[in-house]
Amino acid sequence: MSRPDPPLYYRAHVFCCVNTRAPDHPRGCCSARDSVRLRAHMKARAKQRGLTDVRINASQCLDRCEFGPTMVIYPEGVWYAPRTVADVDEIVETHLVNGGRVERLMLMPDQPLPDQGAEAAAAS
Repeated sequence: MSRPDPPLYYRAHVFCCVNTRAPDHPRGCCSARDSVRLRAHMKARAKQRGLTDVRINASQCLDRCEFGPTMVIYPEGVWYAPRTVADVDEIVETHLVNGGRVERLMLMPDQPLPDQGAEAAAAS
């Protein structure tokens, strides 16, 4: 007989890609798009808001490089592509504090790559 899953150690676990690649790599990398600073800001903001049940981790490649910087929040599995500290603040307040979603920053599983989206728009 299997045991039930244990309770969550953290209510939310955020993985922020800080991966680095060569500057000429075709996929780019999150660290070249300021992900290290954005992750540090998120960590500080979560601490400032008293979110002791939330863990903000640095991650290596999350394999959504073209959208970077990227992060994913578990247990929900919601992906975001924040560009600014204001975006990070909005994610902290809306998602981590209030349980909502910041739809304008969300990455969807079927979202076309940025270059593919431009090509599709130009073709139509």
